[in-house]
Amino acid sequence: MQVREPAASTHSLRSRDARVSLARMITRLFDHWQITAAEQAALLGLSPDNRSTLARYRRGEPLADSRDLLDRAGHLLGIHKALRILFPQDRDLAYRWISTPNRLLGARPVDIVIERGFEGLLALRRYLDFERGT
Repeated sequence: MQVREPAASTHSLRSRDARVSLARMITRLFDHWQITAAEQAALLGLSPDNRSTLARYRRGEPLADSRDLLDRAGHLLGIHKALRILFPQDRDLAYRWISTPNRLLGARPVDIVIERGFEGLLALRRYLDFERGT
């Protein structure tokens, strides 16, 4: 049996306090983005009907100690950061971007993640990183 150590980028996120803080940041981000509970669940890789887990995160419970979930949360925060850099003078546009149809992408960004899962999330992150020149 091979034991894998957590990746360095997620190791510090595995503490309970860090996961509580991360849950708070993600739920606040979802509030800013004004997306539905089903969309929120999909972005986190949860079942669209999994409102109870989202409610627990809102009540202050930590994100689950799951590499997939922690990676998703990190990419969501990276997307948020990229949007704030791309639209520094228009916070509303930065918050609306995820749910606004995008001509270049051919869909709403949130729908890309819903349809393509984790790969869709990575594609959005790469797209935004390209747009900001990194």
